[in-house]
Amino acid sequence: MKKVVLFGIALVFAFCTTVMAADKAAAPAAPAAPAAVAEKADVKKEEVKKVKKVKKAKKAKKAEEKKAEEAAPAAK
Repeated sequence: MKKVVLFGIALVFAFCTTVMAADKAAAPAAPAAPAAVAEKADVKKEEVKKVKKVKKAKKAKKAEEKKAEEAAPAAK
């Protein structure tokens, strides 16, 4: 029975060691991703510019409507 338990513990230890070694081997691949991060940043900047354009257009439209409302009572 002791041999089975020790074998089980050794098996778990070997499995965990293999998993840790695989994680360490995959870690250096992360620094190769800055190009993808830069692309995401560019996409995000473009989205922000689009949102700002839309907000600016809405603001201009509201200003036109406000001017029209101010002019309408004066015409009456």
